[in-house]
Amino acid sequence: MAASAPTFDIVIRGGLVIDGSGSAPYEADVAVQDGKICAVGTIEGTGEEEIDARGRIVTPGFIDIHTHYDGQVTWEDTLAPSSNHGVTTVVMGNCGVGFAPCKPENRDMLVRVMEGVEDIPEVVMVEGLPWNWESFPEYLDALEARRADIDFAAQIPHAPVRIHVMGQRGADREPPSDEDLSEMTRIVAEGVRAGAFGVTTSRSLAHRTASGDLAPTVTSEEKEYRALAEGLRVAGSGVFQLIPGAQEGKDPAEEMAMLRRLSEIAGRPLSFSLLNTVQHPDNMEATLGLLSETTGDGLPIRAQVFPRAVGILYGLDLSFHPFRFHPSYRKIEALSLAERVAAMRDPAMRARLLAEKAEHSNPTFLYLAGQTAQLFPLGDPPDYEPLPEYSIGARAEALGMSPEELAYDLLLEQEGHATLMLPAANYVGGSLEPVRSMLEHPDTLVALGDGGAHYGMICDSSYPTTLLAYWTRDRSRGPRLPLPWAVKALTNNNAVALGLKDRGLIAAGMKADINVIDYDGLRLHAPTAVHDLPAGGRRLVQRADGYDATIVSGVITRRRGERTGALPGRLVRNKAAA
Repeated sequence: MAASAPTFDIVIRGGLVIDGSGSAPYEADVAVQDGKICAVGTIEGTGEEEIDARGRIVTPGFIDIHTHYDGQVTWEDTLAPSSNHGVTTVVMGNCGVGFAPCKPENRDMLVRVMEGVEDIPEVVMVEGLPWNWESFPEYLDALEARRADIDFAAQIPHAPVRIHVMGQRGADREPPSDEDLSEMTRIVAEGVRAGAFGVTTSRSLAHRTASGDLAPTVTSEEKEYRALAEGLRVAGSGVFQLIPGAQEGKDPAEEMAMLRRLSEIAGRPLSFSLLNTVQHPDNMEATLGLLSETTGDGLPIRAQVFPRAVGILYGLDLSFHPFRFHPSYRKIEALSLAERVAAMRDPAMRARLLAEKAEHSNPTFLYLAGQTAQLFPLGDPPDYEPLPEYSIGARAEALGMSPEELAYDLLLEQEGHATLMLPAANYVGGSLEPVRSMLEHPDTLVALGDGGAHYGMICDSSYPTTLLAYWTRDRSRGPRLPLPWAVKALTNNNAVALGLKDRGLIAAGMKADINVIDYDGLRLHAPTAVHDLPAGGRRLVQRADGYDATIVSGVITRRRGERTGALPGRLVRNKAAA
């Protein structure tokens, strides 16, 4: 007698379901058919693909609402590193930077902004970007034709809008006319109606071109942000995302008051980046207090927070290290890594580099080059909550040498592949306890991984693995967080915040974006540099163990961390616009 045909596409058997709602885990089977979860419980039928999830946790696919894959999605089909870490949906276009709208004559301007703000090499963008769009709706149409390993959604970035409307005046940060503002409102409304999930901007003084010029949006007046908010009001949909200035010294009360006004004008939710910095350590706590008052008044405002130190990575094969801008290093920087290591092992070169000072027109670059004493060896597995006594400064003092001397020697280890980390934010006091207060605040969203950007200096899109493995299981320097809370933070919270109503939960009728995870075996590896971008460009990648299977739209895209080659990822359009 012939065996009966499978009832479902996939059945996940006997896993511990952590469904994304924050409820207690429970053991169940999960059946998938035609890209959706069709049943959760005891499944009698069979699957064409059966996954044994005994001893595993089963979660919704993770949703990363703060990425910069705007360019990468146009030239490749893998949205890694995010897709290496259980992420099944990314939202790009954050921080006010991106590539649409864009007239042909303005392309170079946007490339210069992205090169400086997001550390994407110019040659990579010049070779990789197809530029088969001009308006934002045309950009979405171009993305509609793309296929990827995970889903992707877009927001309208302020800098391209400004330059599209004002040309060189926009890049030079000149004030807009009333006609300019009206056109910005129209472009935002048009983009949201075409499927964008919102509009984004930045007030961060750290956002500069590679040469040091401020990004086009940074000095904009509030009336310009109001014009963007008005575009959301006209469209009747979307979220306003921005980087405020409180973490760089602006008054938190004044910043929050402006955020309130923007949300009220738009009639829409607003989210903003929140970090804890050593320069202004009290502003984070003050901002959280103001946020509680604001949401208590009924305004839908949330802070995006990051679950570990923002790790700027230094190495001889990366974008930054303490000697990167020293005159003697600039003379050898075009050599291969092996040749640079050999040159730096020469005692005469060592003496010259240690005697010189960094020279560059970009003050952000000079600041980063001067943080040698605050660096830590990253290690493998990476330590994202290192003890203060492990810093380069503390170790150098104990050894009776300068921080620069110790950093120089460490950079030459592993034939030049050694990596040092600067906790650039979220490590005030040498602990993640202030970060815990941000994570546990009821009005915050876990985000800020920046996948698709900072190719040679940051690899923070691995944060879902840190949240699960470190915060809920391994942390020893303070209280841990509940696993159901962490899964909800990575899934349903972000889905609700963006209006993604079809994903973020393990429940019948929801989109079949699912992770099967060996929780006990979840491990994060150190980032490594690979040269696989267009024009041979370099980027950091970071692997993790423990992801047995990742499923997107009912299709298995990864097994035990390896790609299957399936590309079910599609553009997700906002369909809620008026």
